[in-house]
Amino acid sequence: MGKSWVMNTSLLFFILFLQTLKHVHASYKCYGDFFTGNYGINRDNLLSTLPSNVVNNGGFYNASLGRNNRIHVVALCIRGYEAQACKTCLEHVIDDTKSNCPHQKETFSWVTEEANDVLCNLHYTNHSTFGKLELLPFTINPNSKVLESYKNMTLFSQEWTAMVNRTLEAASTADTSSVLKYYSATRTEFTEIPDVYAMMQCTPDLSPSDCNRCLRECVNEFQRQYWGRLGGGVGRPSCYFRWDLFEFYKAFDNVTKVLAPPRQCSPPALDCGRDEKHFEGRHIAIIVVPAIINLIIFVGLICSWKRKTSDTGIKESYNPYDGQSMLRFDFVMLRTATHDFSPETKLGEGGFGSVYKGVLPNGQEIAVKRLTKGSGQGDMEFRNEVLLLTRLQHRNLVKLLGFCNEGDEEILVYEFVPNSSLDHFIFDEHKRCLLTWDVRYRIIEGVARGLLYLHEDSQLRIIHRDLKASNILLDAEMKPKVADFGMARLFNMDQTRGQTSRVVGTYGYMAPEYATYGQFSAKSDVYSFGIMLLEMISGRRNKNLKEEEGEEEEEQEGLLDFVWKKWSEGKYAEMIDPLAAPSTNISVDQVMKLIHIGLLCVQEDVFKRPTISSVLIWLESHAATTMPVPTPVTFLTAPSSPSSSLHG
Repeated sequence: MGKSWVMNTSLLFFILFLQTLKHVHASYKCYGDFFTGNYGINRDNLLSTLPSNVVNNGGFYNASLGRNNRIHVVALCIRGYEAQACKTCLEHVIDDTKSNCPHQKETFSWVTEEANDVLCNLHYTNHSTFGKLELLPFTINPNSKVLESYKNMTLFSQEWTAMVNRTLEAASTADTSSVLKYYSATRTEFTEIPDVYAMMQCTPDLSPSDCNRCLRECVNEFQRQYWGRLGGGVGRPSCYFRWDLFEFYKAFDNVTKVLAPPRQCSPPALDCGRDEKHFEGRHIAIIVVPAIINLIIFVGLICSWKRKTSDTGIKESYNPYDGQSMLRFDFVMLRTATHDFSPETKLGEGGFGSVYKGVLPNGQEIAVKRLTKGSGQGDMEFRNEVLLLTRLQHRNLVKLLGFCNEGDEEILVYEFVPNSSLDHFIFDEHKRCLLTWDVRYRIIEGVARGLLYLHEDSQLRIIHRDLKASNILLDAEMKPKVADFGMARLFNMDQTRGQTSRVVGTYGYMAPEYATYGQFSAKSDVYSFGIMLLEMISGRRNKNLKEEEGEEEEEQEGLLDFVWKKWSEGKYAEMIDPLAAPSTNISVDQVMKLIHIGLLCVQEDVFKRPTISSVLIWLESHAATTMPVPTPVTFLTAPSSPSSSLHG
């Protein structure tokens, strides 16, 4: 009785676990402006009959309604749907959309919040998208578990890639016998996993090449962000891709399992024959084979002993520049983790090299910075970053896990930060709406804490010298981490300023005294922090005016000139990013305080700028705070040079 109860309970929890995994993939995206007036009425009227219209038109339907507030809708169901299942799914996705995106003009969703629904899609906008490839925005939903139990990641990667390519090719080949002409579902048996399921679908208004591109972008995005996770889904307005280790969306009832491509065969065994004429050969075999077996066992024991210390490809080593203990990574392991540094895993590229996403054999995600070979500046950056980050530990600084310096390869291995850098959000009209005032305030406060640690609280005193939005990384919870210490300078504890003839950094973020005279201090970082803060408040990039001569006149105005003009005229609302989502926790007064702090940080006079500790006190104060009155600020233009970004 007891065993039966335990087994039944375990089975119940397993079923609930699978259902939970299915819920993980519920996703929608709200974007665009907020609507008023008749747009909402037109939307509701169009959606009220949408499920029936989709079914009556073979599973795909597009329509529009209204004049001045016109709304355009595209909707579909999975191929092979049952009429009632399709209607139910669309009813659920309409309810989800109205609930989660009540006032925005644009939204799309490929799945609902109901675990038993089939796949369906709803996409509405204030402009026509019919026949157009829509790649942005996108949703991505990885499973939380990783593939750490499958040791042969290389084999898994080969089989997974083959499965995805087969599914993608089938999905992007138009089947004109169905209205839903772009669709494929596959079930594959891997060497180490009995069942792997994949499904892809495009909206049928696309061309085959656009469908192929859309699905490939989904696959690449999953690999770029969550390679090593045990399944996941990526949705874009024009297509959807998902893979998992269990069935989903009732898509695999009539799908035949296929085997993954076989591994390469071993060389054929030597045929010794059984004829008496080969009697002598058998005697040789009797003597030689045991000897070979003994040799193999001996070599195996030696290899096994060696593997105990080096099988992981990671060794504890000493920093070659200051003797600090840290991890040294094997180059072969990093090459495997990044799929041989393939373009699909590349996260970005800078002045000194490229950054790739990698997955270690235990499933841990890493960021791998491979410095450009033969670059003297890259070599200096490598040494500087290893020297500093091995001695710095703070939640608002990116963590250096280790390094690799084999031959002419110089590689830095960091913790993987999934949400890329801050500039990808501030300067992207689709993503900027995700930065609510709560999130923006938290990012600003976190960066200030990271700088305070560098300037005052660590065992060292460090000036970053290249603080900017692209060097602020955002983790899964949108918490900031200051990155890229290749240009940082180490001060003695009693040293307050330095000077250099080699100015490095990015114009637009550089303090005037540093860009003009090479003088730098903690106040130089405060200036850069102020620029970043004002960019977050306004949603505007601090542009180099000499590089923007072709733009409209109102766009030529520098960020500081713009902010100071609006501040002095009392037009505070015009400074604030119109795409920033409102917040119940951050008041207008607090936003005004942020602008005030930003203006103080970018004062031309070094002595009028606050310290970062003062900035943090102001940020954390909830009561009315007395701050100095800012004086006029002006935009610093870059000297005539081929680039606005210098490294030295």
